[in-house]
Amino acid sequence: MKRALFVFNMRSGKGMIKSKIADVLDTLVKAGYEVTAHPTQEGGDAMRLVEEKAGEYQLVVCSGGDGTLDETVTGMIRSGHRVPIGYIPTGSTNDFGATLKIPKNIIKAAEIAANGEDYACDIGAINDDSFVYIAAFGLFTDISYATSQQMKNAFGHAAYLFELAKQFGKPIPGYEMQVEVNGEVLEDRFSYGMITNSSSVGGIKDLTGKNVDLSDGLLEVTLVREPKNPLELNEILTRLANLIPESKFVYAVKADHLTLRSKEPLSWTIDGEYGGTFQDVEIFCEKQAVDFRVRKKN
Repeated sequence: MKRALFVFNMRSGKGMIKSKIADVLDTLVKAGYEVTAHPTQEGGDAMRLVEEKAGEYQLVVCSGGDGTLDETVTGMIRSGHRVPIGYIPTGSTNDFGATLKIPKNIIKAAEIAANGEDYACDIGAINDDSFVYIAAFGLFTDISYATSQQMKNAFGHAAYLFELAKQFGKPIPGYEMQVEVNGEVLEDRFSYGMITNSSSVGGIKDLTGKNVDLSDGLLEVTLVREPKNPLELNEILTRLANLIPESKFVYAVKADHLTLRSKEPLSWTIDGEYGGTFQDVEIFCEKQAVDFRVRKKN
């Protein structure tokens, strides 16, 4: 009998997983798995459990938002084992689930986790941590973890918009930085930066372009220079919306390694959660480091 570990966050996404737990378990059992189910109790619980227990199972299934997924993947990497991860997205935004084309329907997602095929996916490494789809600093990056779980549950994706609205009208800060990437050294003031491996960021598709390959060993690097006036800000927003092909205010490349050094400590967001405050950051792409269960190709 194959064994599966099912880790789920009951608070995520208005607690929608609660009424579907029996159906998920039934789907996994019908696929030939003996299932151990574990509701997460606190932050870091999924990571600790997967790190300690992954080697005892042939499949790990996690359900929750991007934070739960990040913990599961981090735990898997730290465990030293390579067990396929099935993802049942139940968060407010679910960027990575959308990128993997995993449906929001819980039962359909469970069927893919149980019976899908394995896809070797790149993972980002930032200093001593890892990230599934985004590491970011600067403007608005604190919105995801500043928005309370109660607000997310009550209003879904709109909760992020409420939090975003609070920041409009405030001055847009810039940070003096040196960035080394692809043999090039950039020295400038940047208001925002994101290093991603996803076709959806913040619920917006194709924010980093249409040619995102999750297994090519490259991350998408997007750095936004500090706007000096509303016209520059408008050009930046137009570029990020892919309404124009390029802008001197937005630096965008693909890279497998980069370093960022700032004159002051900067807070980073990792997969939608607070990831620490640093002045020096080194980021690598770990090519095809984790296997995700995805829909079988026809």
